[in-house]
Amino acid sequence: MKRSMITLFSLLILASLVLAACGTPTAEAPMAEEAPAAEEAPAAEEAPAAEEAPAAAEAITLTIGFTSSNTGKYEVSSARQVNGFSLWMDQINEAGGLTLSDGTVVTFSYETYDDESNAERVQELYTRLVNEDNADFLISPYSSGLTSAASIVAEQNGKVLLTTGAADDATYKTGNTSLFQLYTPANLYMSSTVDMLKELNPDAKVALVHESDKFSTGVAEGIRPYLEANGFEIVLEEGYASDTADFGPIVNKISASGATVLLGGGHYNDGTSLARAIYDRKIGLELVYLLVAPADTKFPELGDAALGIVSSSQWELKATHNEAEADALGVDWFGGSGEDFADAYEAAYGDPPTYHAAGGYTAGIVLEKAIMDADSVDSDAVKAALNAMNMMTFFGGIQFDTSEDAHGLQIAHKMVVAQWQLNDAGEFALEIVAPTGVATSDPVYPIPAQ
Repeated sequence: MKRSMITLFSLLILASLVLAACGTPTAEAPMAEEAPAAEEAPAAEEAPAAEEAPAAAEAITLTIGFTSSNTGKYEVSSARQVNGFSLWMDQINEAGGLTLSDGTVVTFSYETYDDESNAERVQELYTRLVNEDNADFLISPYSSGLTSAASIVAEQNGKVLLTTGAADDATYKTGNTSLFQLYTPANLYMSSTVDMLKELNPDAKVALVHESDKFSTGVAEGIRPYLEANGFEIVLEEGYASDTADFGPIVNKISASGATVLLGGGHYNDGTSLARAIYDRKIGLELVYLLVAPADTKFPELGDAALGIVSSSQWELKATHNEAEADALGVDWFGGSGEDFADAYEAAYGDPPTYHAAGGYTAGIVLEKAIMDADSVDSDAVKAALNAMNMMTFFGGIQFDTSEDAHGLQIAHKMVVAQWQLNDAGEFALEIVAPTGVATSDPVYPIPAQ
């Protein structure tokens, strides 16, 4: 037993000495300088941790809501506007959508209903688009009257409404904050034509004869003070109902007034009927300006009654805007060229695009730019981006009034004046006749056989 205890005690002492030699020095016992240690064998490399797989990018589809006039008096222009917007959406989706900085991929779909060119249906249908179809953003119907009805629903629900095919100023002067207009406002529609007329004949006597709808009346009321300021005498001012079929009595009034120039019209159906009635009566007018109808590619179907007719246009391929123009003005350029748009549109629909189609397409471009600038699909963020927007597209300048009195009114887009003439082959061609900087032909004045 004693021997075992001694042996155990000796082992404990030996262990203590070993630990003292190898242990960490303490404050009481400073460490003596150590001999260099033998190189340790390198530790086996640890296997790298498996990289965490990146989270899959979120994909969302935004629903765009609008009504279209599949029937009724706006049918022709509305169809072109919808085709233009559909072309933009198809191109974006086929390209894989828009990608935000956080990797979110945004694609688009739309919901639409036939408003039958009837304002009474518009509020009901836009309410359905918001509450049942959960539309994220809204595009206007074609025409100022229908858009005015849609704007009430958009504002009540805080939905951004991009308005194309709607020029009336009044809709933007009611305290709305959700509307954003692409067209030149109605009060400026005829100003370029009046400027041209002052060069052609400052003594012309003017008849203002127009459809009695919201848009056409707004255009006529807007140009009256401009005519007077430029010294023109207004010898007749007359409105007619939208469903007028017999324009004989109206043409008689124009003739009796002594007018040499007619400024007026309204939309496609009434415009073509009025042009035909003027031609048939041959009352000696030197210039006829009509709203909307002459800008359509179908207008020459009137034959000689179309010759010389003048109209304002929101966009024409012959005077399309380009990146060099944007650079000269010091504003951002966004989107493709007018030629690319026109080629794609004609390939898709078989007809050259009118300004109605270009307006629909541009509504998509503006929404696209606002989403990319906001880097978000949040409605308030997109609205802020629209308020800050100042850019040019092939369609022209895009900038919105941000004042309380006229929020959303377009302030950067300019009109051109176009006239149906005969080309060298004797075929109808729509030529740009003003402003001179973009004109493709001199105006025909006086016009033949009117």
